[in-house]
Amino acid sequence: MLVRAARRKARPEALRSRLSFEQLHIPFNSVQRDRRRWVSIEATPRAFGLRKRSNSKDASSLPPRRAMATAITYTGFEDIPFENIGDLPPSSRRRMEGSSVMPGFSHSHLRELDPMRTVRLEGSLSHAPQRYKSGRKIGIGGDFTEIQSVFDACLQIGRIERAGIILKRIAGIQQMYPEDVLALHNRYLRAAVEQIMINPTQSATQSLHKWFELEIRLKSIPANTETVAYMVKASLQSPDGKRERLVRRYMDMLEEDAALQLLEADVLTAHEINNITHIYPKYNFTDEMMEDLEMIEENEPISPNQHITEPAIPNVRPTDQKGLGLKSLKKSLSLFSRLPDEGIDIANSSPEMRRDIQARLEEDSVSSAIDRWREEAAHLSKMGLNATLQTKSLGARMWKWQLALEEHLKAEIVKVDASELATRKDSKDQERCMYGPFLRILPVEKLAAITILACMGTMSTQGADKGVPLSAAIMSIALSVEDETTFETMQLNKRKKMWPRSKKETGKGQFLTPELIKKATRGRGPGSASRFALSYISKNDFASTWTDQPQWPTSVKAKVGAFLMSSLIEVAKVPVTLTHPKTQESVTQMQPAFSHSHQYRMGRKLGVIIANKALVAQLKREPVHSLLAKHLPMLVEPEPWTQFNKGGFISHPGKVMRIKSGDKDQRHYAEAAIGQGGMIQTFKGLDILGKTSWRINQDVFDVMLEAWNSGEGIANIPPETPDLQMPPEPETTTDPLERRRWIRAVKLVENARSGLHSQRCFQNFQLEIARALRNEVFFFPHNIDFRGRAYPIPPYLNHMGADHCRGLLKFGEGKELGESGMKWLSIHLANVFGYDKASLTEREQFTANHMADVYDSASKPLVGNRWWLKAEDPWQCLAACIEIRNAIESGDPTSFISHLPVHQDGTCNGLQHYAALGGDAWGARQVNLEPGDRPADVYTAVANLVKESIAQDNEKGDPFAKVLLDKVTRKVVKQTVMTNVYGVTFIGAKAQVRKQLVATHNDLPNTDQMNPGHLSSYIATKIFKALSTMFRGAHDIQYWLGECANRISMSLTQEQLSRLEAEWPRLTSKAALVKNERNYTPASVEDLVQFKSSVIWTNPLHMPVVQPYRNSKSKCVQTHMQRLNLSEPHRSDPVSRRKQLQGFPPNFIHSLDATHMLLSALSCDELGLSFAAVHDSFWTHAKDVETMNTVLRDTFIRIHTEDVVARLAAEFSARYKNGVYLAKIRTKTPLYEKILEWRSSRSGLGKVPKSRHAPKLDELMLECKRMRLLQSSDPEEVEEGRNMVTPASLFEALASEGDLASDEEVHALGLGDISPREAGLRADREIAVGDPANIEEIHNPLPGGMGSDTDMNAGSPNIPEARQAVDADETSDESGEGLGAFEKMVMRTNVRSGSSPAHIWLPLTFPPVPKKGEFDVSRLKDSKYFFS
Repeated sequence: MLVRAARRKARPEALRSRLSFEQLHIPFNSVQRDRRRWVSIEATPRAFGLRKRSNSKDASSLPPRRAMATAITYTGFEDIPFENIGDLPPSSRRRMEGSSVMPGFSHSHLRELDPMRTVRLEGSLSHAPQRYKSGRKIGIGGDFTEIQSVFDACLQIGRIERAGIILKRIAGIQQMYPEDVLALHNRYLRAAVEQIMINPTQSATQSLHKWFELEIRLKSIPANTETVAYMVKASLQSPDGKRERLVRRYMDMLEEDAALQLLEADVLTAHEINNITHIYPKYNFTDEMMEDLEMIEENEPISPNQHITEPAIPNVRPTDQKGLGLKSLKKSLSLFSRLPDEGIDIANSSPEMRRDIQARLEEDSVSSAIDRWREEAAHLSKMGLNATLQTKSLGARMWKWQLALEEHLKAEIVKVDASELATRKDSKDQERCMYGPFLRILPVEKLAAITILACMGTMSTQGADKGVPLSAAIMSIALSVEDETTFETMQLNKRKKMWPRSKKETGKGQFLTPELIKKATRGRGPGSASRFALSYISKNDFASTWTDQPQWPTSVKAKVGAFLMSSLIEVAKVPVTLTHPKTQESVTQMQPAFSHSHQYRMGRKLGVIIANKALVAQLKREPVHSLLAKHLPMLVEPEPWTQFNKGGFISHPGKVMRIKSGDKDQRHYAEAAIGQGGMIQTFKGLDILGKTSWRINQDVFDVMLEAWNSGEGIANIPPETPDLQMPPEPETTTDPLERRRWIRAVKLVENARSGLHSQRCFQNFQLEIARALRNEVFFFPHNIDFRGRAYPIPPYLNHMGADHCRGLLKFGEGKELGESGMKWLSIHLANVFGYDKASLTEREQFTANHMADVYDSASKPLVGNRWWLKAEDPWQCLAACIEIRNAIESGDPTSFISHLPVHQDGTCNGLQHYAALGGDAWGARQVNLEPGDRPADVYTAVANLVKESIAQDNEKGDPFAKVLLDKVTRKVVKQTVMTNVYGVTFIGAKAQVRKQLVATHNDLPNTDQMNPGHLSSYIATKIFKALSTMFRGAHDIQYWLGECANRISMSLTQEQLSRLEAEWPRLTSKAALVKNERNYTPASVEDLVQFKSSVIWTNPLHMPVVQPYRNSKSKCVQTHMQRLNLSEPHRSDPVSRRKQLQGFPPNFIHSLDATHMLLSALSCDELGLSFAAVHDSFWTHAKDVETMNTVLRDTFIRIHTEDVVARLAAEFSARYKNGVYLAKIRTKTPLYEKILEWRSSRSGLGKVPKSRHAPKLDELMLECKRMRLLQSSDPEEVEEGRNMVTPASLFEALASEGDLASDEEVHALGLGDISPREAGLRADREIAVGDPANIEEIHNPLPGGMGSDTDMNAGSPNIPEARQAVDADETSDESGEGLGAFEKMVMRTNVRSGSSPAHIWLPLTFPPVPKKGEFDVSRLKDSKYFFS
């Protein structure tokens, strides 16, 4: 009684303290076990427990079980004071109110970031998953995730008995938390109940009740309300008499408070709860309450609007890609042309109708491909042609493959059934037991089509004539199947009527209201309302994320993909016409379309898939682009982002962050931040970018369509038949190099022709999309990369595309030009023309001086003088010309409604951030942070310095300078200057310079002594030297960032040190290693001292950033075709020190410019501005440019007013506290001599374990002891620690930061610094630069079947040119990667030849932050050229 009275008197503030989302430390295990543990709980939760039935003796002798717990349970309180419902935690209240805006909080304001309270997930003790042998009876083996994935697949396909066998296997081999075991049992019960309701049988019902008694209650697994709800639901299917007894039996297990949770368990429908109330009236759920809790989807009938007939639009002249690619696209886009026939006008449809159309568009993918192949085969049959021997239609050929593959898959599924039933399973049976369940999830016709589409897509993108690596082919197939499986499961779940619809699906009762709480808890006693509300909140916050479709493990993908690939190889045939050698008659025979072979690449034997030459020839005529419908722009505003995988498209699942396949760290951190409310501003910013509406600029589209159909090469549209002449074949000569040079020249011409054709094919698709959307308003959902940079998800046509894409797009919403709009349209025209380094007045005058050209371009774009084609961005220039002409001809330009986006671009945005971080006054002037009358141009400044240096060398007689005199322009140096700040390597810089040199000068010498490679190396060196003298402040900060990353990547965490201390007696013991009864092998010393710490920081928007670079271990997977070595990142893998180090400076700057963009988007939205962005290029209406510029300056000042670098240093100190790192000290110093003397005195102390990468472990343990003593609260222990002598104590007494030997790679990080390793490489070893591997990852197949395991090609037309330059992931290769054996040997020799520094273990601290310069960032307020 006293306890209840105390609870009734508890103040509401106590509730808020229990719900605090501001949590400092989150154990890693909690992420694996239950995402709901991310909420801090200060008090011991009071559980809702099961109780023993009063009329039964069952389980009376069982040990006490854990109480049943809700998602988040708290000490009970008196009913919530509903007038103060706003006092609930922010994330919960946000869901309840239906708005992400909290009173008194503006999303555009930077919240205070406490470095001591950032998200931390401790995972340095994680180890590689333990593997279990495949038993001959069960046939399932591998690690836990692999076994569990088969269990989930069995549940999906309704193989309940098989799933039960696997569940028993899991429970027997894996030490799991009770909550995790219960979660698996609940999934099993849900699937079993579903099968009973579909096909009710007495045996199935009895088996389920038997399972509950024997596997759950008898084994003391703590059940919860969800478990009981499933059993009650199954009991309702029993016959009369038995039904009532079973329902009462299970309801008796619940305490009164727990029974309320049945309403929110998402198990029982309203009708079933009503039946329970009649059977078990103890919990009398009122009719009024039931009305509010019923979840029934109501669709209002929508009357179709009248369609307005429009003039016919010319078709896009197809590039020679005869059926497969374009017909696939047109099939998907045909929805737009069919709708008018159905009486639907999309533009004037209601939001509900537009959502329905959007869902239809997303769902139209694989089925449309199957229909298309069938139609092409039927069309040939009508013409009297034999589709089997027909070679002109690839679609009809693939229909034959489809039919044959369907039959093959059906036969295989029969074999899988037999293998699962076999009492003793051989190796083939065990293999089928692993991949078999995954083949049943999709219908065989869809599975066959996906296999064909994914394989053909991979072939077309990776070069079918050269052979595609087997791993690439099978993983592409598996990823496509997995994606479609996820979508299919979602669609099936939506159609099932046996489960209650969630509130978010129905849109009814979406948010918790005081009235609902009062009804739900009427008469339930004190404290019930608070418990009900908290249960509701916790369920909505976390349950949906926890129950997401799990990803398939890499080994499972490999097995599924390999079987499907081998099946396609077996059934796919192509007709090949041969000439009989004697009769000269043409004979057509069927040959395999694909073959599995091996090739040697880089000295390694590699399995490859080779396409038949006849198929290769056909693929060149008909490029494959499949599964396109999922990646088109949306017809409605994207779904708001609410969880990691909730937002964007309506039907198809999406992820808010693009992460590399297998990388779990970034996702765990992101989800933890979401749970704490740390991603609010990021989500809101993405929503704002997504809700910006777009239209096709029809005037530009008409011109582009006419130009396209003419076949002429205009602007960036290549000609249909390029005039490329093959070099004449040389006559017979004794010089073997002569013919080699000719072959190389021929290949260059063929590659150029192939490249132009591929570009035209891609543009063909873009024009088809634009034609279909020409009358529609559409939207681009956005997501981010791991650094926070935003990208539109639809990859084909978006505003980040090439010039023609940007010229085709305009805002869906128009605004009057007003007083200043015409001025900014004129400036915009000058900018896109290339006249963007003059003052604003001069740019405005430029347009006025060319007004005649503007009118000629707008009125006669293709038959006039074509002035617009002289612009840097011709199509955007044409769009601006047309907009200016229309505004002038309107009579009143100030009231003209303009839709054209006006761009404002930053001046080398990365250097702007560096100048602000370092307070570099001189650098700030170069990048327009300082006010000025004219814009500064850092690219021209660097070019001038390079030209001056070349002129000086020319006077000295340098042959390179003589050739390059007057050949270096601003364009030659621009890309290298721009990307140097983002970590471009010297090799990459050479490739960039070479590209520009060759493009502008085709008369460069090409001999062994002097060629474009040597010349580009010479210029790149000059550029680096110029940059190193111009930006000292940025140089120092880059060096500091690199040194921090170097120490983190060479550190051991406090967790690891504690574990090592605990294991030290075993490691130093001479006794033999003994395995325990579970066959568990203790960790080796190498595992214990692996460097596993990634560089992790929090951006100003509170989003955690985790660098994903690890040295992943290869795992051998035996597949249907061959043994594969697959690499999958895991937290137990050591970090890649080189990539962590070199990637951190550019990634940190990217996270800052991403923050600036999203913060600007939030501010612009609050002011009512339309906003779009391409990284550091921001777009809005002409009328609002000045307002947006003010926002851009204010947000930049807001970010850099704080000491960003000092805050980062404080976060590092808190995050990596009590760690140690392996430092290098200079030799021939007093410290070095003292350490040598100390080590000599300690020789012969006994056995010391050795590690390849972590030397002196005995010294490490000594330092751990010293650190522990110094942190003790006992003064005697502290004194003992002070008196201890270790290398670290000697360092503290005798040395400073200057005595540490810096790493070569750190020295190469500063602006203009060149790594000696790179500088020593041959000049002709240029590498492809800028494949944005870690930012362009799309989790669905893209053009040509690119998936999450493949990188977007740097030359892809839909990536902005500036972004193609470089990415941090490509700034470094592991030492020696890509080099020959001799070069590696030379490098090792060079390393040994120098004086090797000594290694010592030091407490992990960070170097002092570089002193900030004199520049005051607030001066930016007056700079009108910051973005211009």
